[in-house]
Amino acid sequence: MTKADIVNEISKNTGIEKVTVQKTVEALMETVKDSLVDGKNVYLRGFGSFVVKKRAEKTARNISKNTTIIIPEHHIPSFKPAKSFVAKVKNNVK
Repeated sequence: MTKADIVNEISKNTGIEKVTVQKTVEALMETVKDSLVDGKNVYLRGFGSFVVKKRAEKTARNISKNTTIIIPEHHIPSFKPAKSFVAKVKNNVK
């Protein structure tokens, strides 16, 4: 399902114009992104949490040059689904 499909589905179910729904969906996504960039987690009860995870420094290998490199500590965005959401998916996906 794409963003356009989501906009169409919400518009069909609510009767709100697609342009308004698209602006709302875009605003939600921008707000989530901006919050994660600022280091703030986003919690959506019953859906899940968008969180920033810290990855520790680690040593890796460049196989083609046969050298070791150090990957510095960094942060990545992550999504953790709610337990009720996971249970629904487990029971209904075929």
